[in-house]
Amino acid sequence: MSGDGLSVALHSRRGIVLEAEFAVAPGELLALVGPSGSGKTTVLRTIAGLHRPQIGLIRCNGEAWLDTAGGLYLPPQKRRVGMVFQDYALFPHLTALDNLILAMDGGDRAQRIRRARQLLNLVRLEGLEQRLPSALSGGQQQRVAVARALARDPRALLLDEPFSAVDMMTRERLQRELALLRQGIDIPVLLVTHDLQEATALADRICVLHDGKSLQTGTPEALFRRPESPRVARLLGRQNVFSGVVTRAHGGECLQWGGLTLELAQASGLPDGARVNWYIPDSDIVLHRRGRPSRGERENPVRGTVDECVVMGAQTSVVLRCHHTGDALRLSVSTHAARRNGLTPGVDATVSLLGKGLHVMAPREHARDPVAKGGFS
Repeated sequence: MSGDGLSVALHSRRGIVLEAEFAVAPGELLALVGPSGSGKTTVLRTIAGLHRPQIGLIRCNGEAWLDTAGGLYLPPQKRRVGMVFQDYALFPHLTALDNLILAMDGGDRAQRIRRARQLLNLVRLEGLEQRLPSALSGGQQQRVAVARALARDPRALLLDEPFSAVDMMTRERLQRELALLRQGIDIPVLLVTHDLQEATALADRICVLHDGKSLQTGTPEALFRRPESPRVARLLGRQNVFSGVVTRAHGGECLQWGGLTLELAQASGLPDGARVNWYIPDSDIVLHRRGRPSRGERENPVRGTVDECVVMGAQTSVVLRCHHTGDALRLSVSTHAARRNGLTPGVDATVSLLGKGLHVMAPREHARDPVAKGGFS
């Protein structure tokens, strides 16, 4: 585990189950994502010292905060953690300025006031120093909470769904402000969120949690294009996950999918006959244009019948029931293209599955949750 930044390894089988390991570099934002009850907030509370795991090791900038093997447990007040709670937890009887001053260690009253004003300016709340939380909007309260977390001069910043209590427009504005704020701080930032769009927009990397276990950590692009298992794909809202068999054909490695043989752009290295799960992002499913064939349409063509066609503004969601396998492919096309090609339930259509997008997962006999026919809904 690295001595720089924040490193976490938690293993508890009694009480709340935790099997989570990850690291956050200085200046990096890592998003913890997963469904309700997946352990996201428990992990955050454990880092802050508010929950004590059965087995764990937490280090920040080379200092151990928790080492159960060595009998070390630093209480919350001795961990330099800035934490923003979901409900902000501001003191209602204190002004914005005094909420920050109370969080500070060291310095005389004048120094604290000066530093508190600097932080409120940093989060764009100049002129509102003397307002009580009840006189601030939800977005302004959130910014006071962030400034108060930074007032502790923390070595790590923990954000527990900080945008969940505001409306969509305010949320988008606060997300932009957090992105700007990150440019001025060089500490690890850990964001808990159930919003995948939020995680993708803000995070350098994402850690997927389920039942207290960290399943996969990587950049948003890596996770959305290369989920390690059907479970990770499902938790990330990816739907085109199917079963197949590795085979050799056409001079290279291929996937046997029902009656179809799909050519892979990148070999998996698995032996012939290996039963696997595989995935393709909908961005690598290309709709064949009626009457205007293109060269790319010769790649892994799949024919099927449109089961569902739902217009969602500029994009149309299409479910194609494949003739050779009976599986349902889900793709998104522009509404203009859907109309131009006459896509309606019951009509036949052809798509190409681009080889560069085909991602082979672990052999099915080693997977903990083999995917059912038709992928995830």
